[in-house]
Amino acid sequence: MEPVKLVEEYNFDDHTTSDVRVCFKLIDEQPEWFSCHSSVLSQNSKYFTDRLGQNDIRSNSCIEIECPRTEYDHYVKMLKLMYLPGESVVDSFDSVKSALGVLRASNSLGCELVTKGCIAYIEAASWDENEEEEILEVARSLGSDAVSLLARLHAPSADAVKNVFISAIRFATCMETPFPPFLDDLKTSAQEQIDFMIHEDDETALVTMDEDVRSVVQEGTTKLLSELRTGLDLLATEFDQSPDLAEKGILSSLADIDWVANLLAKIEMMHAFVSGWSEISDHILSVVQDKKYSSGLWAVKAKLIEVTGKALDAVGYGTVVLPPSSRVHLLKRWLPYIQMTKRLLDENSKDETSLQMDSDMCQNIESAIVSMVLALPSDDQADILSEWMKNAEQFRYPDLTEAFEVWCYRTKTAKRRLVGGLNGSSSPTVSL
Repeated sequence: MEPVKLVEEYNFDDHTTSDVRVCFKLIDEQPEWFSCHSSVLSQNSKYFTDRLGQNDIRSNSCIEIECPRTEYDHYVKMLKLMYLPGESVVDSFDSVKSALGVLRASNSLGCELVTKGCIAYIEAASWDENEEEEILEVARSLGSDAVSLLARLHAPSADAVKNVFISAIRFATCMETPFPPFLDDLKTSAQEQIDFMIHEDDETALVTMDEDVRSVVQEGTTKLLSELRTGLDLLATEFDQSPDLAEKGILSSLADIDWVANLLAKIEMMHAFVSGWSEISDHILSVVQDKKYSSGLWAVKAKLIEVTGKALDAVGYGTVVLPPSSRVHLLKRWLPYIQMTKRLLDENSKDETSLQMDSDMCQNIESAIVSMVLALPSDDQADILSEWMKNAEQFRYPDLTEAFEVWCYRTKTAKRRLVGGLNGSSSPTVSL
């Protein structure tokens, strides 16, 4: 065992100058004794100071300490470090695991200098998840010494969370102009971490209700919708050059919009998505329904149904309140597209390698459409249901049978249920 440079000109385990021996006793194993110096031990450890003051130690100059086998090497290293000047203790570690082991040993024996060196190293090092849990456990026994060690684990201020949140939203929605392609990984990470941060967290929920944050989310949503429109304007040219790359670009844009729609739903801002989607719906449909793409862009066409389904769901179940005319427009524009695209995708699905739509998603969209139809004025319902029945043999999706049955019931009982008052009576009577 190599001697360690000493304090007070002593070396660790130097038999010629030592006046006390220390043994970390292991069960059923031959003990190993280390030659030490009482002045060094008492100077650096409250435990050794107390032990060296006992009569039995003064008489035989030996100190035995019971030690768990898994901690043995850490206790020995702690003993060596007691011979180093304080500034050298930090430099003696090469891993958090080692520093934690020595920290446990030094803390148990009251070695303040070594403990501080361990804390300084751990505080400056990076941790993995398992080490972090171990650090938290050790910190419980450190008292005030744990303050610097745990600084990185303290909950940040609301302003700090807000600032990071805003920066993440800007990356997640490609608001940096121009947005370099090599930052796509950061964009994905930002989206994932925003999802994580807003999940069932009251404190973060307060941040997402901040007007500055909501303003940036609104701006980001507008930017993503604008990027989709621009991408669709360039699609014809890019499709001629490389159909696969052109489709990939539009899919990437739709994936970002899909993500932001999920975010808006969680922070109660779906109106921003629905209104923006409604505004560009005509343009989207005019592009993707062009004969040029009649046998292609299937992934894009399917993704459009998925994204539109989020708008239909929000409107159909009252999360977003639109006037009847806007609801009718949204339905009449997208319903024929959904019917035709779903039928074509189903026909192509006979080939196992072709794109297939998720059945649960289709069911959710169908339910949302039924809810939207039932919430329209009766004449608008009649228009939609008439058109649906004309094409029922060709398009079996969505199934509006439920909406049709409710409309028939309401029509049959309308005069009986709505009496007088709606036709000019001063005291309208409505039976429901």
